[in-house]
Amino acid sequence: MAGFLLGTVSGSGTATAVSLGSVTWPILRRAGYTREQGGGVLAAAGIGAILSPPTLGAAAFIIAEYLQTSYLTVLVYATIPTLLYYLGIILAIEMDARRHGARPVEVQTPPAGRLLLRFGYHFLSLAGIIVFMALGMSALRAVVYATALAWALSVLDPAHRIGPRRLVEALAAGARGALAVAATCAAAGVIVAMVTLTGLGLNLAGIIVDAAGALTDDRTLVLLMTAVFAGGAITLLGLAVPVTASFIIAAVIIGPALKSLGVADPAVYMFIFYYAVLSEVSPPTALAAVAAAAITGGNALGTMMQTLRYALPAFLVPLAFVITDNGEALLAQGSVAEIVAATSSSALAVVALAIVTGGWLHGPVRWPERALCVPAALLLLYLEPAAVAAGACCLTAAVGLHLLRRSRVGAPLVISQDVHSRSEESR
Repeated sequence: MAGFLLGTVSGSGTATAVSLGSVTWPILRRAGYTREQGGGVLAAAGIGAILSPPTLGAAAFIIAEYLQTSYLTVLVYATIPTLLYYLGIILAIEMDARRHGARPVEVQTPPAGRLLLRFGYHFLSLAGIIVFMALGMSALRAVVYATALAWALSVLDPAHRIGPRRLVEALAAGARGALAVAATCAAAGVIVAMVTLTGLGLNLAGIIVDAAGALTDDRTLVLLMTAVFAGGAITLLGLAVPVTASFIIAAVIIGPALKSLGVADPAVYMFIFYYAVLSEVSPPTALAAVAAAAITGGNALGTMMQTLRYALPAFLVPLAFVITDNGEALLAQGSVAEIVAATSSSALAVVALAIVTGGWLHGPVRWPERALCVPAALLLLYLEPAAVAAGACCLTAAVGLHLLRRSRVGAPLVISQDVHSRSEESR
């Protein structure tokens, strides 16, 4: 939750992970987390902030421009995937806490209510951006007005007042921070123009579709393979360029491949957006994970693997956007019944994924139960009635087998001694 709140104003998964880690890593260490697990939590928290309303990443503004819709509509698109992402993280953390015997840590802090009453006005400028844009203002004007609001509110607080000198310094720092983004967007614009004018984008899109078609003649499988190839291509692209540039280039090159197979524009652009953001937690670069490892002192590769485990739903749920027509319900498109059904099915898929990666349910989960949960998750994410029914049966069988085994064992849930020794060593 702290990563989510901090990320709404930082706009960077890596910066959020570093800022959060300097405060929370000592607490996680005292609770018994290893360096890699703690770093994975920090990186996943940081990257989740970019995927989440009310701000999202800078690419969300470009989505609104491409779709000729309001920014508020893009926030609606992102709401259900955000809930699924944090459901996966919460389940993974809960399973880790039980499996590794995490201990409660007492932290001396003022009551949250008192802090909100004293400093809660800082959130008003953030809320102001959303309100201004909902009223039809441009993104630039909304940010200018919200900045003015933040300064006006600070004047009312003598202890945190921003005088003229500090205001100029803050605006200068903001301008310097925007230079890197402006240069990246300018370079991406040149690349996009070249790709469009030369026809390279359409040719590359055709190559992706043809490569998928060479593996099978079934349209559904062609669409699935195209989505998999597209996700891999966007991830590789994101290893070399920032999120915004990656989204712009992929929208021109890879977007037409999905559109040619009948995928709706909102699903295409949200699919590309998610994979562009997730490049920050994708090995071998995974900047957010590397930064978190630097804070915890853990192994960078091990931290990347832990981050992937926490962020796994964010890699698979976007595939559901594009592989079936029902996937648009995850973007809040369709009737209420369709949206509820798609959300419920996807939530069960996230539960199945958490069981596979976390290895815990009502005790340690064995490989037979995990093996049943793998097809359960994939079938539930397909969002077609027959697939959802089959996936639900697999998940029910896995849970039933686990409970039956636990009842036969009849032993209390005891944390293994190696976990305690690892916790002592970490402490």
